[in-house]
Amino acid sequence: MTHRVEVRQRRTDKREWIVNRRERTRQLIELGGLVQKAGLVELIEDDRAVLLGAFLSIAAKLQGYEREQAILLWRRRGKRAFEMDGSGG
Repeated sequence: MTHRVEVRQRRTDKREWIVNRRERTRQLIELGGLVQKAGLVELIEDDRAVLLGAFLSIAAKLQGYEREQAILLWRRRGKRAFEMDGSGG
């Protein structure tokens, strides 16, 4: 019984640092879901070094002169993928 009360209190804790931590945790979980949704985990056999290298390549491209074109292309592809699976992004 005490455990349930503690869990409930933790869920409703409104201290700023706890709310911020929950928001950050949710964001990280959602981003991980996108990695999964894209099929990357299976394609690279969960090799995190490959995944980080790919993300670094994306970051480098976004710092270059092709930034706007890349964003437009990736946004279009992402929106189509969300529409196809019905999740709406």
